[in-house]
Amino acid sequence: MKLTWILVADNTRVRIFSADTPSSPLQEIDDLVHTEGRLHDREMTSDLPGKIKSAGAGGHTFEQPTDPKKHEAETFAHHVGCYLEEARNANKFEQLLIIAEPSFLGLLRNQLPERLKKLVCFELDKNLTAQSAADIRQHLPTFLPNQ
Repeated sequence: MKLTWILVADNTRVRIFSADTPSSPLQEIDDLVHTEGRLHDREMTSDLPGKIKSAGAGGHTFEQPTDPKKHEAETFAHHVGCYLEEARNANKFEQLLIIAEPSFLGLLRNQLPERLKKLVCFELDKNLTAQSAADIRQHLPTFLPNQ
């Protein structure tokens, strides 16, 4: 069987599992946590929005161009993509199965280089990061792909 990694992710946590055979239980091999993604918006930004005065009596507040939570999720997805790239270059896996919270799955897809995307043989858009390895295994095919 090819060296297989199963990545289970959301905006703040990634768990990585492996399986010895296509039907074996999962063994957790790594756990990455992005604590910044768990902060409230007000804790991520330095202070209140600034005010812009305009000619005349009125003015308006300056809006942030991006949502702080989304920015942190994008940053974490980039970090995960780099982590996977390094692991692949070190021949730690040959195929990848991804289970991720739907919005994070999209961010992660955008961060994976083409050569890594070619190794993805299964995707599931669910948030299972808090589940046990046995529960996560139940969401995968009975026999893991072996491309």
